Amino acid sequence: MLQQILRDMYIDPELLAELNEEQKQILFYKMREEQVRRWKQREEKSQEEETVLKRTAKLKQDNGKRVQWLRGADGEVWVWIMGDAPGDKPYEQISEELMAEKARQQAQREAEELWKEQEAEITKKFRDAMAKEKARIVAEKWKTETDDRKAAKLMEEKIQEELKRREEEERQRGEEQIRLQEERRAQELYISLKQAQQYVAHNEKEDHEWEEQLRRSKAADEERSHKARRARDEYRRQSLRAIQKGKVADLSNLFQAAGLNIEQEEKLTPICPVPPFTMRVPTSKARGRPSRPFSREVIIQWFKEEQLPRRAGFERNSDTVAPWFHGIITRQEAEELLMNRPEGAFLVRVSEKIWGYALSYRHQNGFKHFLVDASGDFYSFLGVDPNRHATLTDLIDFHKEEVITSSGGELLLEPCRQTKSPPDYSPLFE
Repeated sequence: MLQQILRDMYIDPELLAELNEEQKQILFYKMREEQVRRWKQREEKSQEEETVLKRTAKLKQDNGKRVQWLRGADGEVWVWIMGDAPGDKPYEQISEELMAEKARQQAQREAEELWKEQEAEITKKFRDAMAKEKARIVAEKWKTETDDRKAAKLMEEKIQEELKRREEEERQRGEEQIRLQEERRAQELYISLKQAQQYVAHNEKEDHEWEEQLRRSKAADEERSHKARRARDEYRRQSLRAIQKGKVADLSNLFQAAGLNIEQEEKLTPICPVPPFTMRVPTSKARGRPSRPFSREVIIQWFKEEQLPRRAGFERNSDTVAPWFHGIITRQEAEELLMNRPEGAFLVRVSEKIWGYALSYRHQNGFKHFLVDASGDFYSFLGVDPNRHATLTDLIDFHKEEVITSSGGELLLEPCRQTKSPPDYSPLFE
């Protein structure tokens, strides 16, 4: 089940809710390890491709340009930090002056362009008016007597002076309008540049806040990884203790090679109130099952066909159902049974979430629930590096002496017996 979770990088939310906090941390740590492994694999491939591209570009390059840095008297690259040298203005003042100058120059260019257009219009306007007036006077006065031509000339000069005066006034008004517009435009550009600077400063502040959040996230990840590593080390320590006591299945050859003496337990003849079955679940059934049960009927069938032959729920060397064993009951029902029990009370119930069981435990501040995976040939808590036990009874007996988690210190002290008649496990043995 763990390998399937790591392969898909997904765990069903309902199944995740059944895990206790330490099992969640262990599973999270293992998934992060898998993510890092995949990321490193992609990075190595990307670096190889980048190396090939750089090598190809270097072969194509003939004579590239070079950059040479100016060096000081000490031989190092010469660096000037604006605002630190003697006589330098503060950076804020330089920035203000540069923005003001940039705004002034832009406004001046726009004003010059606008004035050229207006000046051309004014010149054309009065030149056309003067030509029309001159043509009119000439046409009228040529018809008069020669004596009147002098008066016509004087009138023409007077009109020309009046037109020039009006042209000058119009020009002055136009220049004043352009000057005022230039000042307004310079102020607008200055305000725009100031707002852009404030926007950059705001973005820098947001970047700083984002970096702080990233730092906190990394610290939280490190804390979770530390907890997961500590839990994994505790599992390994318990595994070694279990091996030394001979209570972990199918690992004897490995530790004998390491020089550890392991006492072989006596093989027990299965005693069961139902017809005898083989002690090992057929591999084909385990492989053909769906990833999780989907009905109570399927769970009952699985228990009868695969768990009864392995004496799941029975006491050791007895046909009696263990006092801690319960049927297909919910988490809430289990907590109700444990409500008035002392710390260390426990029961094992058939899970509806996985092919296995849930161990419900009463501790000082409430309840804990641990999933027990029975989908293979062993019984083990769902998590990283768990102890594997040949029978469900072995797992329970082992944790009567060894804590389940180092942080919680859970020891199985008192079984929570049946309170119903008939017992809630009756459908499993019918």
